[in-house]
Amino acid sequence: MSVAEPRRIVLFRHAKADWPQVTDHERPLADRGRMDAAVAGRKLADTGIAFDLALCSTATRTRETWKLAVHEFQHRPKTVYEERIYEASPGELIAVLNETPDDVRDVVLIGHNPGVHGLTDILSGEAEGDAQVRLNRRGFPAAAFALLTHSGSWKSLEPGVATLVDYWAPSE
Repeated sequence: MSVAEPRRIVLFRHAKADWPQVTDHERPLADRGRMDAAVAGRKLADTGIAFDLALCSTATRTRETWKLAVHEFQHRPKTVYEERIYEASPGELIAVLNETPDDVRDVVLIGHNPGVHGLTDILSGEAEGDAQVRLNRRGFPAAAFALLTHSGSWKSLEPGVATLVDYWAPSE
């Protein structure tokens, strides 16, 4: 694949989690979260993107979100469960994405706030349509996702080089 072809990155926050007496890492999805994860999966499938790779936090709520969302896809991407995504800062998430092989075009990263929202803001040098306005108005609630494009290698992914193309949240 040519690095001149735009790469697509979806930054996907886990769906609404429950608060049982378990560690934060082991928190499962709430009933609403399970519904929203499936709806988000349908919205992601509607983008027509055939993801090459999914990078998912190892936390229970992100794994459950991804399992319900990917069920809506026609083609399941290779999934890598990555411990470094849990509680990661935007800079740490960029480091994970920088390791993506260049033959991978489209990636979905399933993670947590504030990292996912911060990464969206940091990467977005430009925005199309009203995506930035909607993101600023709604924030990055549970089960929301942002679609960004980047022309360049994964190693060149850094602040300000991507375009925010779309944004979706369950109440959109």
